[in-house]
Amino acid sequence: MKEQFDHLLEHFPEIFTTLGILLGGLAIGLVAKLVIFAGLRAYGRREDSTLARSVVQHLSTASAIFFPILAVSLVLPLVPLHPKAFEVLRRVVEMVLILSFAWGLIQTLDVFQDLLLQRYQLGSGDNLRVRKLFTQLQFVKKLAVSLIALVAVGLVLMSFATVRRLGTGLLTSAGIASVIVGFAAQRSIGNLLAGFQIAFTQPIRIDDVLVVEGEWGRVEEITFTYVVLSIWDERRLVLPLNYFIEKPFQNWTRNSSKLTGAVYLQTDYTVPVDALRAELQRIAEAHPLWDKRVCVMHVTDAKERTLEVRALVSAADASSVWELRCAVREQLVTFLQREYPGSLPRTRALLEGPALAASHDEHAFSRPQPKAV
Repeated sequence: MKEQFDHLLEHFPEIFTTLGILLGGLAIGLVAKLVIFAGLRAYGRREDSTLARSVVQHLSTASAIFFPILAVSLVLPLVPLHPKAFEVLRRVVEMVLILSFAWGLIQTLDVFQDLLLQRYQLGSGDNLRVRKLFTQLQFVKKLAVSLIALVAVGLVLMSFATVRRLGTGLLTSAGIASVIVGFAAQRSIGNLLAGFQIAFTQPIRIDDVLVVEGEWGRVEEITFTYVVLSIWDERRLVLPLNYFIEKPFQNWTRNSSKLTGAVYLQTDYTVPVDALRAELQRIAEAHPLWDKRVCVMHVTDAKERTLEVRALVSAADASSVWELRCAVREQLVTFLQREYPGSLPRTRALLEGPALAASHDEHAFSRPQPKAV
């Protein structure tokens, strides 16, 4: 014990100097980070800069690690340690520096995304070009995050000689391993390739309105392996990417978000079609969701007991055309009830000859007979 204590006292100046250098480096890096980000905050408030605000929001935490470790790596050659201890410290600093730099790169992708969101508004009405861009951006961002993380972890592991030797051995058997992995993960690889195809050929895009498996919803998220569809009643439908390559589905916003909706009415043969057509025009012109493109009415079928009337109206997007259809249907039915109640569907029966006489006899028999006094 005494020998260990003496050894510690002998090396105490080196330890003290090392701690001082390391703490000094950490302090310098932390001060540099605080100064830089304070300047960015002030600039963002003064110039209303989206870039400055986004950098502060996304890179502040990662920079609080990266800048101090970077400063430590710069002053590390001044540390008076034994070569073995110095090598351990150097590797620890190197690993933290690589991981924090990779974290900063991943957060930088969010900064670029914020800039695009500020330039292109995804929530606008007819946003076809923006949805194309964001579909590609989302896939490329996920791919870039995966590559950055993979390279960072690889650099950290390859800094160890044992891992390098293991990697060399694995590379010699890469051909056999790739065949085995290919058979084992062919569906996953197929989904990944389908993701590339969807990102760049774009049968679907972010915020597209789809009808899939009888469900109406919007594309909420596209990942490497699946698509999340937000259903109108707040459920989520999750489908593999291959589904959209191999099976048919409806895309209501493929070329434009504008849509035409149909309203069907079953009426009596006596319905005044011209008056109903004029009422449809009045309803459409008075409704704020009508985009003034389509407003027509046709008699589309003559059935045994009813006449089928179809009204077509147009709106800027799927949600608007749904609301407009409901309003047109309600107001047309109200119009018929108020102005032409005889034009609502009804069943007619005509009794002739013996059947009519039998009906009269039946009613006479059913009437109460006077009692004799």
